[in-house]
Formats: sequence, structure tokens, C-alpha cells
Amino acid sequence: MDDQIKKRLENDESGLLTYEYIANNINNADFPQEIDQLVDKIIEVDRTGQFVVSTARYLNAIDKECYANQIDRLIKAAITVDRERAYLGVLAASIWGDDFKDRATSLIASDDNFRRIYKRLYPRGI
Repeated sequence: MDDQIKKRLENDESGLLTYEYIANNINNADFPQEIDQLVDKIIEVDRTGQFVVSTARYLNAIDKECYANQIDRLIKAAITVDRERAYLGVLAASIWGDDFKDRATSLIASDDNFRRIYKRLYPRGI
């Protein structure tokens, strides 16, 4: 990443520029060395959860094993920042599948992130 791009991303106030950079540069040779810094930036600036969730969904779709650590960090940030639950339902479906409600009991037992999201989405159960 050149200095001009770094400066532009440092001034990113919402996460949009950083998300766009990730989407447009995921195949660049330097990307694996940059991903943690980019995820940190999105988590730092996104106040609604929109770009945190979008980034988690994107990385999950590209290579969920390779980006497992970053996806986990983004999911945890989404749980914290998406207080209005505007994006958590889409995140749950993207990460755990459209049938996540049908598998909720087993997912709750095996995945703390899922348990926390499910509790936010359905505080009194379904």
C-alpha cells in the first residue's frame, strides 16, 4: 500500500473507504500483510456496524478459513456496535446459513459469537 492510499485510509471516518480498498485489493500480493490493519481501521471507525458486517460477510465469502481470525474479530465488533440490530440478521445468515434459526440450539452450544448474536436478535426466543 503506497503512502497516498495510507493517508486516504487514515482519514476514513466511516469505514467505507477501507471496505472498498479491501474489496478492490484482496488479490494483491501485499494484502495478507495489510488485512489486520485494515480490519482494525474498520472496527475503529464504523459506528453503525454496516461496514464491519459487510467486511465479515465479504471475507467469509472469499475464504472463511484463511480469514477466520479477522472474521471473528469483525463479528465481535458487529455484536458490540450494531445496537439497532440492523445488520446482525444478515450477518447470521451469511456466516451460519439461511437456516441458522433451525440449527440455533446446536450453534448456540458450539459458537459463542452465534450465541451472542442470537440473543441480540431473539432476546425472548423465537
